[in-house]
Amino acid sequence: MSSAVLTAPALPRSTRVLPGFTLSLGFTVLYLSLVVLIPLSALIINTLSMSWEAFWTTVSSPRVVASYRLSFGAALAAAAVNAVFGTILAWVLVRYEFPFKKLLDAFVDLPFALPTAVAGIALTALYSGKGWIGQFFEPYGIKIAFTPIGVAVALVFIGLPFVVRTVQPILEEAERELEEAAASLGASRLQTFVKVIFPTILPAVLTGFALAFARATGEYGSVIFIAGNMPMVSEITPLLIITKLEQYDYQGATAIAVVMLSASFVMLFAINLLQAWMRKRSSKEAR
Repeated sequence: MSSAVLTAPALPRSTRVLPGFTLSLGFTVLYLSLVVLIPLSALIINTLSMSWEAFWTTVSSPRVVASYRLSFGAALAAAAVNAVFGTILAWVLVRYEFPFKKLLDAFVDLPFALPTAVAGIALTALYSGKGWIGQFFEPYGIKIAFTPIGVAVALVFIGLPFVVRTVQPILEEAERELEEAAASLGASRLQTFVKVIFPTILPAVLTGFALAFARATGEYGSVIFIAGNMPMVSEITPLLIITKLEQYDYQGATAIAVVMLSASFVMLFAINLLQAWMRKRSSKEAR
């Protein structure tokens, strides 16, 4: 008596929703080149047409150096403030329930949707000498608007969502069982945060910090209204670039832009290396 062998129908080797690798890679490279690489290459090529002496004279003049100091210093300070308070805000939104929570969560994205000019005018009205907030500092000789402090305040405003929206998903996916296990083993709240929670969210915090810093270094619209734009005091680098463009000094504008681009790239590259090292370290500890 013969037995029949039933065989299942052969399945295709792969079922792809999107086109193949070659076409997808070609489209990706083309799109990235049109949007990012070609404009940046044009910026660098235009700068290379300058002599080294002209380039160095442009980017190292006292007025330009003062604008670097303000732009990068205020951006760094604002990103650090957002890294701390943005993480706390993300923690509150994830771990607690309270009235109007969804409304507060929506307000976090307001700097994304609000036109930068509107944000600058609103902040100037609040922090000027006669503003709702600035009037309380004016009697003590503390001026916020039209000073470097006002620049930092504006950069904190526009950079906060980057930290909150980067840390928030990580906190939502974090395993609370590890926190409960640490508490059951006698760990204090501080020890639980330092040993369990902080290593988990640190890569996200660094990413949010880098994004907030990169956005703040190039911010223009919300800053020019509250900065005062005084040379050597409260003049930011993007405004100096606009000024040189209005004077038809295109090479000078691109030279300053290349310096800002290089500094931002180095910052982001360093953050990415740090994140890769932390992920490698955490994977080794998990084993």
